[in-house]
Amino acid sequence: MTAIPKDKALDSTLSFLREGYHFLPQRRKRHHSDIFQMRLMGEKAVCLSGEEGAALFYNQEHFQREGALPRRILTTLMGQGGVQTLDDAAHQHRKALFMSLMTPGSLHQYSTLVAENWRAYLRRWEQLEQVELFPEVEEVLCRAACAWAGVPFEEKDIKPLARDLSAMIDAFGGVGPRHAKGKLARHRAERWVGKMIDNVRAGKQYAVEGKALHAISWHRELDGKLLSTHVAGVELLNLIRPIVAIGHYVVFEALALHEHPRCAEMLRNGPAQYPEWFTQEVRRLYPFTPLLGARVRADFEWHGYRFRKGTLTLLDVHGINHDERHWEHPHLFRPERFRDWNGSPFNFIPQGGGDYAHNHRCAGEWLTIETMKTAAVLLATSMAYDVPEQDLSVDMTRMPTLPASGFIIRNVRAAATAVAPIATAPTVAACPFH
Repeated sequence: MTAIPKDKALDSTLSFLREGYHFLPQRRKRHHSDIFQMRLMGEKAVCLSGEEGAALFYNQEHFQREGALPRRILTTLMGQGGVQTLDDAAHQHRKALFMSLMTPGSLHQYSTLVAENWRAYLRRWEQLEQVELFPEVEEVLCRAACAWAGVPFEEKDIKPLARDLSAMIDAFGGVGPRHAKGKLARHRAERWVGKMIDNVRAGKQYAVEGKALHAISWHRELDGKLLSTHVAGVELLNLIRPIVAIGHYVVFEALALHEHPRCAEMLRNGPAQYPEWFTQEVRRLYPFTPLLGARVRADFEWHGYRFRKGTLTLLDVHGINHDERHWEHPHLFRPERFRDWNGSPFNFIPQGGGDYAHNHRCAGEWLTIETMKTAAVLLATSMAYDVPEQDLSVDMTRMPTLPASGFIIRNVRAAATAVAPIATAPTVAACPFH
């Protein structure tokens, strides 16, 4: 057997918190290896990077998700009992519920809702001296997500709901007050959706057939039983919360347009595929998910390395998206690189890799792509604004991260000749409904 390269530190937890997104990529370079091991929070962890490492990580014969997510993530970001924690037939059956909502017609309806709500907010932004884009976009996406999912809401509830969902997202890399805030936000959100699901099942609230609220409320597991109220609520939030999280990417789109003005011109007058190239390059370059975790199912060997049952295994998501072996000049912003991308499910994994139906690749990836294409076109063609001097630095030690200022814009006005966003089928890992 070949010994897996080992980090010298007794425990690397504090280093991870200090280094953030650079933590795993730096160690891959230090060890000159796509496989290495360390201790995190006192536990041995094997780390995988590179396209081949990603392909191994998504081999379900060798890895499972049960027991991989820390409790602190389940009590804030993910929720307990959700699809991300399942394996094998149970996972595929629950995943099919989510995939059934991702039809072309549904995706088109969703992107239309995003555009409509964006334009409604644009009318308000025109009346303000300045706008911090990030919280505003979160509200836009929260409205669109609820309407798309068939979740009723009162006007007064949108801002606090968007803030709670944002706190749950922000908590995944936080400690202390950030984590506590996210945990309380999840409690409130789960009570809200739990009561809604109980009312639907009791006939006290109407749910539109074909929408997520109806589908999740009446979904039956392999044993024929309805999901518990708690788990059904977790899964409903697992549709709405990630849509609000796309606000991070949208702000990075605004930053990319500010730093690369040529891209705005290309969005207005470039090839029809350019909005998707631009979207994919933002997802590749800018940071969001640093890593993913799984556990070894049973002892196995790979390239002479021995993996022991139960070992925590981490996948270097950020590093793979910046791997110079697959991406020429990986730290430069070049949307056109996606013109010739080979479509590999393992060298571009901002929302996981592998197959949608069988692996743990995010079911909402197409929603993310449609949101970002719509937002990119709206930013470039439907509105004009000034970007005042501000702190646009991105702290790579904070997870998740953003431009420090949240991206402030001033003198917002509707563009004289707006171009309507057009929803097109995403090319990333071909949708089974296309």
